[in-house]
Amino acid sequence: MCASPKQSVGKNAEQTAAIFLQNQGLRIIAQNYHCRRGEIDIIAEDGGTLVFVEVRQRRKLPDAAESINARKQAKLTAAAAHYLARGDSRPCRFDAVLVDSRNEVRWLRAAFDAAE
Repeated sequence: MCASPKQSVGKNAEQTAAIFLQNQGLRIIAQNYHCRRGEIDIIAEDGGTLVFVEVRQRRKLPDAAESINARKQAKLTAAAAHYLARGDSRPCRFDAVLVDSRNEVRWLRAAFDAAE
């Protein structure tokens, strides 16, 4: 089955983000972690901290940041809770990597807190 153009753009943005994070010293643990509660684009380790990363690709970086709304944050935190239930007790944070149409990258550390 062939990927749609939108899926291809998303995969390219995720790969760009993963390479960027590795170049910043993070170790990629998993990509595209799926569970019933949602999906996490990238799970990485930054020192002793577990980092759940949402990757967003839009023409303009501010549009990408705005697209991570409260509903999306809740899905990400639920998926992260599912991952952590496997017994990982490290401190964690939620980051966002924004990629624009020119493949420029902006990394937002601690982009949001876990939904209550």
